[in-house]
Amino acid sequence: MTPPVFAHGSLRLYLLALLDEQPRHGYELIQALSERFGGTYSPSAGTIYPRLAKLEEEGLVTKRSDGRKSVYEITEAGRAELESRRHELDDIEDEVTDSVRRLAEGVRANVDEAMRSLRAELASAAREAKRAAKQGTRETVNLHHDSNRAVHEADLVINEFRQQLRLELRNQAHRGRVTTETVELLRSGLDELRREVRRSLGGG
Repeated sequence: MTPPVFAHGSLRLYLLALLDEQPRHGYELIQALSERFGGTYSPSAGTIYPRLAKLEEEGLVTKRSDGRKSVYEITEAGRAELESRRHELDDIEDEVTDSVRRLAEGVRANVDEAMRSLRAELASAAREAKRAAKQGTRETVNLHHDSNRAVHEADLVINEFRQQLRLELRNQAHRGRVTTETVELLRSGLDELRREVRRSLGGG
């Protein structure tokens, strides 16, 4: 389970800092947080709006209607609290940088784990073919040879996939496009691929 990006109370302060830059809708705050941290963290509405309501209740922000949306603005009391805790923002940036690094490492770990699992399935199939080849018939010997060659080719495909995907992830990470959703998509896609390979091998 991924540790929370913000420590207790830190997100509240960071929202004040974002509103000190300019008034924003709730969705704009979510976008700003996602962009600020390279797309690796995107808080839900259920995380942001209760905190905004609390800040409004404490008189640190105000809310006004803009069509069907609400615009939040920092108050003088909010600015005063922000200024008194400005030194804490640097620590928050460090906390989030560590969290972003953990998320990036999670992407790499999931790719590595899925590739190892797929390799194991293919190696198991090769062992089964080798066992069958010991029966000594020409047909099973040919099957053994073809299966080993297929495993070798599959290994090349896996390595090529791994290298290309890792390069793509690194490139997109610089643009802030690798998120926790990317990890989940990768995990579910590789799980489905592994199931399909097992079915094709007769493993159910």
